[in-house]
Amino acid sequence: MDKVSATAAEAVADIADNASLAVGGFGLSGVPNVLIEAVHARGVSGLSVVSNNCGVDGGGLGVLLAAGRIARVTGSYIGDNREFARQYLGGELEVELVPQGTLAERLRAGGCGIPAFYTPAGVGTQVADGGLPWRYAPPADPGAPEGAARAVAVPSPAKEVRAFDGRDYVLERGIRTDFALVRAARGDRHGNLVFRRAARNFNPLAAMAGRITVAEVEELVEPGVLDPDAVHVPGVFVQRVLELTPEQAAAKGIERRTTSAPVTQGTV
Repeated sequence: MDKVSATAAEAVADIADNASLAVGGFGLSGVPNVLIEAVHARGVSGLSVVSNNCGVDGGGLGVLLAAGRIARVTGSYIGDNREFARQYLGGELEVELVPQGTLAERLRAGGCGIPAFYTPAGVGTQVADGGLPWRYAPPADPGAPEGAARAVAVPSPAKEVRAFDGRDYVLERGIRTDFALVRAARGDRHGNLVFRRAARNFNPLAAMAGRITVAEVEELVEPGVLDPDAVHVPGVFVQRVLELTPEQAAAKGIERRTTSAPVTQGTV
C-alpha cells in the first residue's frame, strides 16, 4: 500500500513517447511542476496532453511545449502563452478547444467509467456541428503576417445531437489518459489527497481520469492522519506519490502579478 516514489524520475519512469497525460492546474495554480520537469528530463515526445491550459511561456506545461514534446492538446484556454499560439497557428500542434465545464465533466466521466454524456453546451455552434480547426496547415508563406488567413488541415468532426424534453443536447465523450500528473497540498502513503483552496481546480478530475496517476504532494503524512471527510481524492485513484522538498513545495509561480501604488501618509 505504500505508494511513495523515491524520486520524480522514478515516478515518471514509464511515461513513453506518444503517451497521453491528464495534467492538473489552472494557469500556474496547482500545477505539478516537479513532475513536468521530470517528464521533460526523460526526453519523451509526441505527448497528447489534456489540461485546462498549457501553462505560460517557460512555466508549467509551457516547458514541454517549448521543447516540442507535445503533439496534441485538449484544453479550454490558450491565454498569454505565445508559444502555444504560435505552434497552433503555424500548424505544428493539434488543439481541441473544449468548453471549460464540458472538459471538467469529460474528465470526471472518464474517471467514473462513463463513456459519454449529453450536455447543452455547444449546441448550435461548431462545437456540435464540427469545423473547428484542430490543426492548421503550415502557412504557404512563412513571412505572412500573424493575422493572415490559414487553411484548416484537420477540422473537428460533427457530434451527435439528440433532443430531450424538447431541448437539444450534444454527445460528449469521457476522457481517459495513460497517465495523470497532479499536485496536492497534503497526501498520505496510500495516495489519499487533499488540495488547498484554488489549487484544487482541475486536479481531482485529472487524477480520476488517469489510468496511472502520479501526485506530487507538498506535505506527506502517515495513513490515518488525514480526516477521511476532508479527502478530496481517495487513494484508489492514485498509484504513485512523490514527496516534495520544502523548496519545491514553496516554489509557486504567479501568472500575472498585480500590485497597487503605496498609500502615502495623510491620503484618504
